[in-house]
Amino acid sequence: MFIAAYWWKVHPGKEEQFRAAWRRGTELIREKYGSLGSRLHWDADNARFVGMAEWPDRAAWQAAFDAKMVYDEPATRAAFVDAISDAGEEPLLLMELTDDLLDRH
Repeated sequence: MFIAAYWWKVHPGKEEQFRAAWRRGTELIREKYGSLGSRLHWDADNARFVGMAEWPDRAAWQAAFDAKMVYDEPATRAAFVDAISDAGEEPLLLMELTDDLLDRH
C-alpha cells in the first residue's frame, strides 16, 4: 500500500463546505483512479486539514497525480477550491506502508 498526505488551510466558516467537497472528491477519485480512499484529519497546532490517501501502489497514485486527479464533477471541485485559503503545492508526505496494525472494524 502507498500513502500520500496533503494539507489545506480553509477560510473561516467554510469548514463544512470543504469537508463535504473533500468527501465527494475522494469518492470520485476512488471511482476514476482506483484509490483505496482517504482519511481527513484536523491538525490544531497548524490550523489545517491533513488528508491521508491510500493507494494500492505508488504507480496508481503517480498516474492519478499526473492526471491532476481530475474528475467529472466541476461543482464539487469548485466548492473544494473555494473553501481553501492555502494549500501545499506538493504532497506533504509520500510513504510506502511497511506494517499495518490499524483496526478497520
